[in-house]
Amino acid sequence: MNEDLEYIKKHVKDKEVRRRVEAIQKKIDSLSKKSGLRLLAKGKKVQKALRTVMYEEDLVKLQVELIKLQNWVFENKKRVLVIFEGRDAAGKGGAIKRFTERLNPRRYRVVALPKPSDVEAGQFYFQRYFAHLPNPGEIVFFDRSWYNRAIVEPVFGFCSDEQYEKFMQEVPEIEHALIDDGIIMIKFWFSISKEEQQKRFKERELNPLKQWKLSPVDKEAQQMWDRITYYKEEMFSRTHTTFSPWIIVKSNDKKSARLESIRYVLSHIPYEGKEKAEINLHPDPDIVQRYHRKSKQID
Repeated sequence: MNEDLEYIKKHVKDKEVRRRVEAIQKKIDSLSKKSGLRLLAKGKKVQKALRTVMYEEDLVKLQVELIKLQNWVFENKKRVLVIFEGRDAAGKGGAIKRFTERLNPRRYRVVALPKPSDVEAGQFYFQRYFAHLPNPGEIVFFDRSWYNRAIVEPVFGFCSDEQYEKFMQEVPEIEHALIDDGIIMIKFWFSISKEEQQKRFKERELNPLKQWKLSPVDKEAQQMWDRITYYKEEMFSRTHTTFSPWIIVKSNDKKSARLESIRYVLSHIPYEGKEKAEINLHPDPDIVQRYHRKSKQID
């Protein structure tokens, strides 16, 4: 088959036909690689195996760009904060893993704070988060953040109405101060449908390697879906600003969400060498969108 494709490429002048032939050959080459053959050996359908191989190839190329970005941040003493929010099982942790797995571990941190201690509960609400803000030359990834008070805490009764309202009034001003001080901040909301969340919860229950991810709050997430939606919309309406916008990532498809969120970060920050990237750095607008009131969301 490869010989036939080569013959067509040499003798057919129609550009569209040649383009399609080259695309077919690229797919065949991808499946011929070790990872593609391994997937086929496991009995996966050709289309699914091909998609996985192409995802892995794109991911590696994007991770090369993330290394360039990290070097630029370090050399220029920049401070980058990427916040990941979303419903339970939306894919936040998996995305963070793909962001960080090839970075220099001495120049980034992942912050996933437990519930506040008695001492922390009596402090200024933002205090425990401020302790983890990026230092010069560092990228910090927040796996959930101060926005717990915007959704999780009021939904499950972990804060008073007064505490909630105080937070909602303060957070835009605090974020403005952080950005004004030089922090590059990106806020992601990973958006997942109710049906997909239920499917992922079931997978966690059945997989002993993932059961640790289930919490009592997770088990109530489906029942509290509409209440969470209400507070989510309030959060968007009151904390989406021109200087600190919410970026919505449709994440029913985990692989697409990972690739496109990485693309967004790379496209957003003017790091050195991005013009030499061997992959498209512009996120798919059908997957990554800046919030606005008429945004089409799946959750």
